[in-house]
Amino acid sequence: MRSIGEMARDSGLGASALRFYDRAGVLVPAWVDPVSGYRWYEPEQLEEARVLARLRRAGMPLADIRLVLASWSGADTDLVRELLKAHLRRLEQGLSDARSEFSPLAALLDDRENNMTSLRTAAAELSIAAPELAAALDAVRFAASTDPELPMLGGVLFDIEGESLHVVATDRYRMAVARAGAAGHDGSRVQVIVPSPLVDAMRALSNGEEPVRLHVDGDRVTLETGDRQAAGQCLDHDFPDYRRLLPAPGGRRAHVEVAPFQKALATGPVHTAEAGGPDLSVLKVADDGTVTLCTDNDDDPNRIAVNREFLQNALTAGARDHLLLELGAPTTPIAIRRPDDEATLSILMPVRLDD
Repeated sequence: MRSIGEMARDSGLGASALRFYDRAGVLVPAWVDPVSGYRWYEPEQLEEARVLARLRRAGMPLADIRLVLASWSGADTDLVRELLKAHLRRLEQGLSDARSEFSPLAALLDDRENNMTSLRTAAAELSIAAPELAAALDAVRFAASTDPELPMLGGVLFDIEGESLHVVATDRYRMAVARAGAAGHDGSRVQVIVPSPLVDAMRALSNGEEPVRLHVDGDRVTLETGDRQAAGQCLDHDFPDYRRLLPAPGGRRAHVEVAPFQKALATGPVHTAEAGGPDLSVLKVADDGTVTLCTDNDDDPNRIAVNREFLQNALTAGARDHLLLELGAPTTPIAIRRPDDEATLSILMPVRLDD
């Protein structure tokens, strides 16, 4: 007999997925301990679980998965083959439909390209307090993407407008925004994406107390302090409109003491993720505003799962002893704000729980 943990490890299905498919009557364990509720599987069920994992990754509907598994071990495999062919046809048709819809979108993007390019080719010169710039970069650097297929996210957006410099980073699953005061720029809005290595060099120059000078000239950006400088080319890409992604303050707010909360995350219960996926911490807010970590047995409908490492990074980047967590529905992004500076925040996308 295989335990649910062994089955999860060898099949490619997470323990939470196995529990879901048990309740759905798709892959029912051979025996369930009546005292502990622990699930046990026959050795021959491993092949079915592996088939199920492949069908799940291919996006097959649950009703068809149930029919495939019911017919899998039988002598007549015609139904299985027809179900696989039918699903492949649906996927191909869906891809064709998507291409038809994307073609006019590409034309619209071409029309907007000149407007977006103007923000990247303008010039700006401004002065920023070094401690403010250092704090802003520290607050967002962790969220920059390292995915080579998304080069436009492989840096930090410098958004200059009036007397403000907003710095922004995102890798799609998290986003961080911070603001630093600026002086000397009275022109139009200017945006440049500074590649991560150059961001790190700028951060190293911002250790003093004197103001630093930021120069933007088309696709080149330079940060100067004294006789030292960090300069380089900006990324020639468009950055997402981060302002549309910012959540309004609200939801269930919880004040957390960062050090104890980080310790609880490091030592507390961890939700079993899909094979190869991240460790998850599952949160809920009590009526008194206290954030607690859920166990696998907790089925509170308001619980929210989040990548544990991302949450720990966001708490560290918050750079405060106390932070505000804003939690909404299980599918709503989590916001981490500073009580004294709510314009600086991190946003984490929740992770859907299969069970």
